[in-house]
Amino acid sequence: MSVKVKAVTKVLPEHSRETADIIPFLDVWLHGQEDRFVRKVKKIFENAGVDGRYSIMSPEEVFSSLSFEERNDIYIRESIKLGETVLRNALDKAGWQAQDLDYIITVSCTGIMIPSLDAYLINALHLRQDIIRLPVTEIGCVAGVSGMIYAKNFLKNNPGKRAAVIAVESPTATFQINDFSMPNIVSAAIFGDGAACVLLSSHSDDNGPELVAEEMYHFYEAEEMMGFRLSNTGLQMVLDIRVPQTIADHFPAIVHPFLAKNGLEIGDIDHLIFHPGGRKIVEIVEELFGTLGKNIDDTKEVLRLYGNMSSATVLYVLERFMDKQPAPGEKGLMLSFGPGFTAQRILLQW
Repeated sequence: MSVKVKAVTKVLPEHSRETADIIPFLDVWLHGQEDRFVRKVKKIFENAGVDGRYSIMSPEEVFSSLSFEERNDIYIRESIKLGETVLRNALDKAGWQAQDLDYIITVSCTGIMIPSLDAYLINALHLRQDIIRLPVTEIGCVAGVSGMIYAKNFLKNNPGKRAAVIAVESPTATFQINDFSMPNIVSAAIFGDGAACVLLSSHSDDNGPELVAEEMYHFYEAEEMMGFRLSNTGLQMVLDIRVPQTIADHFPAIVHPFLAKNGLEIGDIDHLIFHPGGRKIVEIVEELFGTLGKNIDDTKEVLRLYGNMSSATVLYVLERFMDKQPAPGEKGLMLSFGPGFTAQRILLQW
């Protein structure tokens, strides 16, 4: 039973700023800090490879003393709006009705809401009362790929069914106004907000690239490298400086055995659909892929235009490839990383 990607859509929040327009807000935020430190922070923003970003909050709200409760309330309100819009747009793009969905997966790690987003979407779109729900929260940037893997496992065992994976993230809602640590600064420089939806199907009437194979790879003794620490002021970023090099060290074990299990080498892959975690990670992976004759130009462009939107970001990259309509037989490798530490992969064939 083949499982296919039917459609991918994205939706952006209403607020946006070029990185150059963020710099004046840094002067206010960093008032009283040493000049050398302020210059360093500005360089981090200017050299992050992110030209602009979108947010569920205005810059004035982001760089304010809003409480954890107030920020999370905004996250809930805007996540419901973005989730409903992106799912409606995806259904329209696919030519499906809301009642056609059998399985709904919502992924997010940048706020807390119970009931989860999927419950609100069931009511807003009047989805079927017997639809299967799966909210995914604690696996960060990798959750977009994870959601697709979970959907495939359901669909391959249930012919004629359809699933939606909705990723809604607001890293700006986790910004810590009184935290001048490098993880908080780096995350503020590279992250932005966004939403995406991918529709998958095991229905014989639906076409699209097939999910040929999928696999997870888990790093040992790396739980503390990436994630969030729940503090009294909100979700505080944990981001170890060793993350890019750790990915580089494991890269051959992540890519080559997975492809070999499917009778392939990297030379057989036409499209690299890679999550843009940040400039350093992109540069390392670009160097590794570059030696193999491949590029990750679309990954770099998504980072430049929107920043890292956590779980939604790799779906923005996937949308770019879907819109190009690759030729039949061409293959794509999706790859994303997240807390745990984990790498997750999907092999696509058009």
